[in-house]
Amino acid sequence: MSYKIRLELFEGPLDLLLYLVKKEHLTIYDIPIARVTEQYLQYLELMRFLDLNIAGEFLVMAATLMQIKSKMLLPAQENEAVEEDQGDPRAELIRQLLEYQKFKEVAQDLQQRESREKEIFKRPKVEEPVVQTEQPAYFEASIFDLLTAFSKVLEEVPKELLYEVIKDEFTIEGKVHEILHLLLDKTAVRISELFQNAKNKLEIIVTFLAILELIRLKEIVVVQREVFGEIEIARNEANIIPYDKRSQTEYPQAQK
Repeated sequence: MSYKIRLELFEGPLDLLLYLVKKEHLTIYDIPIARVTEQYLQYLELMRFLDLNIAGEFLVMAATLMQIKSKMLLPAQENEAVEEDQGDPRAELIRQLLEYQKFKEVAQDLQQRESREKEIFKRPKVEEPVVQTEQPAYFEASIFDLLTAFSKVLEEVPKELLYEVIKDEFTIEGKVHEILHLLLDKTAVRISELFQNAKNKLEIIVTFLAILELIRLKEIVVVQREVFGEIEIARNEANIIPYDKRSQTEYPQAQK
C-alpha cells in the first residue's frame, strides 16, 4: 500500500493488552501468556497488513511477551530454578498493567467530572425549551474494536474472491466522501453495513482505511451500545466544517 494512516489517538501496547484481557474475560493476576502473546502478534500483523504507523513500543512489547513466553515454557525443573532466582516472569508486566489501568480509570473519572462541571456553568439559552428524549447510552469504541471487526469481516470473505483480478477502482478519498454523504441522511451507520455493501476484499480494506482517516480528521466518532458490541459511526458534532470546503492540502489525494 502507498498510503499510510497516522492516528494521533492510536493507543499503546498496554492498551492492547488490557483490551485482550477484557475481551477474553481473563484476570490480570494470572495471564495465560502464550494465548495473549499469540493474539497480540495477530493484531500486530493486522496493523502491518493495513500499513498503519506502528509505534516502536508495540515491537518492544512483542519482544517482551515472547521472552516471558519462552521462560514460561521452560521444562518444569528449569522453570522452578528460574522462578526461585527471578520470581514469576509475568510479575513486572502485571505490575505495569495494574498501574496503567489505575491511571486510565483516574483519567476517565477526571474527564467525567470536567463534563459535569461544563453542564453546571452553562449560559442559559433564550430559545424555547426542547423536550428531551431519552437517548441510549453509548461507549466509545477503541481502535482495537475496529481492528477486531475488520478482522472478522476478512475471515468471512469467500476464499475464491481473494483470487479475482479486480480493477483498482476504489480510493480512500472517494470512500471518505461516500461515508460522509451517507451520514447526511442517517445519524449513525453500523460499520457492518458498510462492509456488507462492499463488492470485494479490496473495497473492504479501502472502506476500513477511510473510516480510520475520518477518525484522524475528527469528522466522525465510533461508538458501541455495549462493551465489545456492534460498532456504529456518526458525524462528530464538534467538527461541523463541511469536508468538501476544506483545503486540499489538509486532505491530500490518497488512493489504494
